[in-house]
Amino acid sequence: MARRRLRSSTVVLGGMGVLAATITSCGSDPDKRCVDPVTQEKLPSYECDDSNGSGRYYYGGSYSSGKAEGGSFDKAAVDRGGFGCSGSGGG
Repeated sequence: MARRRLRSSTVVLGGMGVLAATITSCGSDPDKRCVDPVTQEKLPSYECDDSNGSGRYYYGGSYSSGKAEGGSFDKAAVDRGGFGCSGSGGG
């Protein structure tokens, strides 16, 4: 009987892990980085926040050799979603 209890506990704990992953990933925004739109080099965030700034936010991806890669300037192109999330974001 102890083996059944152990199995059911494992199933419950596994299910809780899936639920936690779903809740935390559903609706979360992708990482954003302020970069120069031409060179894709990292810029200070005020360059993207200021209307006169020369930067644009780059979503997702990573930095390699000081340049952003593997993401997009279009947030919707890299918007994350979890199990049960709608395509438009969280909820």
